[in-house]
Amino acid sequence: MSSFTEVNETASVNAISIAVVGPDDGRRNAVASALGGSEEPNTLDPEQSGVVLTIQEFLSYPLELNDLPQILAQHFDVVFVDLDGDTDYALDVVEGLSRWSSATVMVYSARANRDLVIRCIRAGAREFLNLPLAPGDMAGALARVPIRDPSLSRIQSAAGKLFVFLGAKGGCGVTTVATGFALSLAQASGQRTLLIDFGLPLGDAALQLGMLCDYSTQNALEDWRRLDGSFLRSLLAEHVSGLSVLAAPGEFPKSRAPLQAIDKLMTVARQNFHYVVVDAGSRLDLMHSSLFGDSTYLYLVTQAGISELRNANRLIAQFFSTRGHKLQVVLNRHMPHAKGFDDEQVAKDLTRPAQWKVLEEDATDGATQHPAISLAHDDSPAAKSIRQMARAACGLPPLAERRKNFRLFR
Repeated sequence: MSSFTEVNETASVNAISIAVVGPDDGRRNAVASALGGSEEPNTLDPEQSGVVLTIQEFLSYPLELNDLPQILAQHFDVVFVDLDGDTDYALDVVEGLSRWSSATVMVYSARANRDLVIRCIRAGAREFLNLPLAPGDMAGALARVPIRDPSLSRIQSAAGKLFVFLGAKGGCGVTTVATGFALSLAQASGQRTLLIDFGLPLGDAALQLGMLCDYSTQNALEDWRRLDGSFLRSLLAEHVSGLSVLAAPGEFPKSRAPLQAIDKLMTVARQNFHYVVVDAGSRLDLMHSSLFGDSTYLYLVTQAGISELRNANRLIAQFFSTRGHKLQVVLNRHMPHAKGFDDEQVAKDLTRPAQWKVLEEDATDGATQHPAISLAHDDSPAAKSIRQMARAACGLPPLAERRKNFRLFR
């Protein structure tokens, strides 16, 4: 049930549909008037542009954020949200719209300061309009509305699932496991799947897939303020399996990307893909980004060694003790009969059993040119473990074990 009260709707066949949401009549009317063709210079002229705006006003914020996909996002190309009525809740509305829909979200306020602007950017707002509007402000904001791919759904029932692979220690093989998982996930699910390599400064996920990529995460993060679905897709390379890849840069970045750039990349990626897989290497500097948010499914990759298990134990105790089923431990290069590292001892060291074990014999084959591809296609125990992980992640039943036929003789 909508919590909105609607007013002032005009309709047109060839139009950009716009919603203005705000409890204050004066601020809302100022935005609607600027949209509706005031005599300001540079106001969008339908006769010159061939585009007509349809405007619908909402007199209040929604009572429930869960109403957003059904009430707003599926009907509008652009949504303006008033920040001054209830700033914290308004930002929740902005974040919900940015996550659940392809609508361009803009905010307006009679007060502007650096902290508020940063919060808006992190929530996913594309434009910040400061009231009173100066001539040309509205036309400029509308001119920057991206043209979306009409083949994409305008709304998702929820954001795409995010799977992050983190190494307890450098050299645990997190890239091989993450890349093999992403490839298996794309093939098993048949859904749009994206692999992002954050193994900076020089990740090798693309190399393990046998791919050459023209663009990288650095291109997305350097220009993150204009990042949207169209821009992201222009940076991606596609594997023959259908897996999309945003590779790590091939050279050392000149500067470190801010966390809000990473958050924006994750938001846009989840809006446009059913599954997003991230190789985070062992980058604990990203711990406060949305990569490790509550909705993330985290795979902690470790090995049965003293330093690896110690690091994994510390990470679980300090950062991940309350994640429940959304934390899964992957014991890579596992040797079942290793002395001193049996299943009971490993579970004790980690404070929980390892959900997945990738055996040593095939986890990293020196003769294999592209190990991630091998993990997605081979019949080795290691490859089967990766495929079972991927199937579980997308809700498919485990693959049936092939049974050998034996003849009994008397």
